[in-house]
Amino acid sequence: MEEVLKSLPKGVKDDNLIVGYESKDDAAVYKINEDVSIIETLDFFPSMVEDPYLFGQIAATNSLSDVWAMGGRPIMALNIAAFPDGMKPETIGEVLRGGAEKVIEAGCTLCGGHTIVDEIPKYGLSVTGIVDTKKVLTNNGVKVGDKIIITKPLGVGILLTAHQCKIDTKDDFDDAVKNMTTLNKYAAEILFKYKLNALTDVTGFGLFSHLNEMLDNIASAKLYIDKLPTINENIKKYIEDDYYTGGAIRNEDAIKSEIEFGNCPEWIKQLGYDPQTSGGLLCSIDKNDADKAMDELKSLDLKCAVIGEIIEKKDKAIYLL
Repeated sequence: MEEVLKSLPKGVKDDNLIVGYESKDDAAVYKINEDVSIIETLDFFPSMVEDPYLFGQIAATNSLSDVWAMGGRPIMALNIAAFPDGMKPETIGEVLRGGAEKVIEAGCTLCGGHTIVDEIPKYGLSVTGIVDTKKVLTNNGVKVGDKIIITKPLGVGILLTAHQCKIDTKDDFDDAVKNMTTLNKYAAEILFKYKLNALTDVTGFGLFSHLNEMLDNIASAKLYIDKLPTINENIKKYIEDDYYTGGAIRNEDAIKSEIEFGNCPEWIKQLGYDPQTSGGLLCSIDKNDADKAMDELKSLDLKCAVIGEIIEKKDKAIYLL
């Protein structure tokens, strides 16, 4: 896919385009003037839960996240949706209601959207955000010595797989839903007070692949095995019983050659490959600010954690210790 994107015509050259699709960032950024830039992002996907209202909340939370991942705040959103012909209007309404509530919680304005007919329901948002032109954050500005913070625990894909196989508990599912419907707004507002050198969010490619994108072949990272947060204590059991996803297998194939696992347990490997739906922010933060940021992040009750540090470039991108 990366080669395909590189081959596409780029259109008119515009020096005001700060971030386009040449990079692996979360959204595009266009400079309006020296003080203000706009952020544009689009994301939608099929439902992973049966409840249409929860689906709307999860999809909207995920779509909005990319704006905070670029250092900005969302100001306007448009629905993008596909529903089967004959789906009950009240079901469609619940999807849209769930999404609208999260847009409002984000301090954003919902301005309509576009819907088509499709056999598989899909929903998401096109989101416009604003950001201080001098404070745009990309995913590849890491500095050696930075600490690595993640603002949500891992394991959503594993819990959803267990739920689909009907072997999870109600608490497991509730924990997954809480994780997926918590806006990254609250963590971002804290992190933006400190010196961040790189920022992204952890979604379908899993922790290891998103971290590798941040390193961008200019540095390596040490991850602390005992610091990786999980949504709950049942994650380990589900992994050991092989309840991980096809997405995790694809992620493993894509990134495993870039990782030195050492004595890392197998379940931790699968945790790092696990695709996250509406995952947390992943930041490379100045080491002098990490503890202060964590003191504030603890108030969010999200299992935020310092999970590693940026080191000089070595043979591998990621080392687990």
